[in-house]
Amino acid sequence: MTAALLPPVHQFKLGSFTVTVVRDGLSIIEKPWETFGANQQPETVQKMLSDNFLPTDRFVNTYAPAIIDTGSDLVVVDTGFGKPGRERGNGLLLAGLKAAGYAPEQVTVVALTHLHGDHIGGMVEDGAPAFPNARYVAGRKEYDFWSDKAREGTAAEGGHKLVLSNVTPFAEKTTFIGEGDQVVAGMTAMLATGHTPGHMVFHVESDGKQLVMTGDTANHYILSLQNPDWEVRFDMDKAQAAQSRRRVFDMIATDRIAFLGFHMPFPAVGFVEKNGSGFRYVPKSYQFDL
Repeated sequence: MTAALLPPVHQFKLGSFTVTVVRDGLSIIEKPWETFGANQQPETVQKMLSDNFLPTDRFVNTYAPAIIDTGSDLVVVDTGFGKPGRERGNGLLLAGLKAAGYAPEQVTVVALTHLHGDHIGGMVEDGAPAFPNARYVAGRKEYDFWSDKAREGTAAEGGHKLVLSNVTPFAEKTTFIGEGDQVVAGMTAMLATGHTPGHMVFHVESDGKQLVMTGDTANHYILSLQNPDWEVRFDMDKAQAAQSRRRVFDMIATDRIAFLGFHMPFPAVGFVEKNGSGFRYVPKSYQFDL
């Protein structure tokens, strides 16, 4: 039983940094066309899945928070579901952190791409900070939106309440950032809005090696990357989200650098190349081992 509960953990070097990816869990979701390609016919989405050797009636959504050890900082990027997700088999970041040889007390920075529940659920553990010695980094625009009382009585009220409980208590220890601001040395923020009003991606560089942590810019390695203009149910501004997808992944493809996508197939790291009107996903293999 104990062995079965240990989450998959994947570790690689990025220059002098060590990156650890933890699978916080996974969900199996029915009717993929209701999530991806909402502006397409269901049959079109099903054909795209079938053409790529995937089931047409359901899909697997994985969650991949990451830990970056820079040598001077230990940075957790997004915190997964936390304890509320464990009854569903999620919320495994802390177990993964320990499996990788780290303790929660060693984390110096918690950086958040955005403030959806699967990214901030692990901020608190049993009413106390999950990472007691950390400072926090979050987007100013993102925090201002979700913490605003104007969200009350709207579809965003649930997210508003979660931010008030899981992020606002840490506001005094939070650095609120925007476009081009530094998270830690070697890690900078870029706005990629649309999924949420202040969604950010993080550009990481060490000794000439680069990685873009794309958060939820793209949420499926086939449906979102091969078809960046297909609407995604979870994107709040669907047109803006499509623009951000194209901009971010065009940069990644042009510069031939790696990316880590929170919902990409574990270990969630890969590359893209331009392919027709979209992008082809190339999973990481041994690029960082040589």
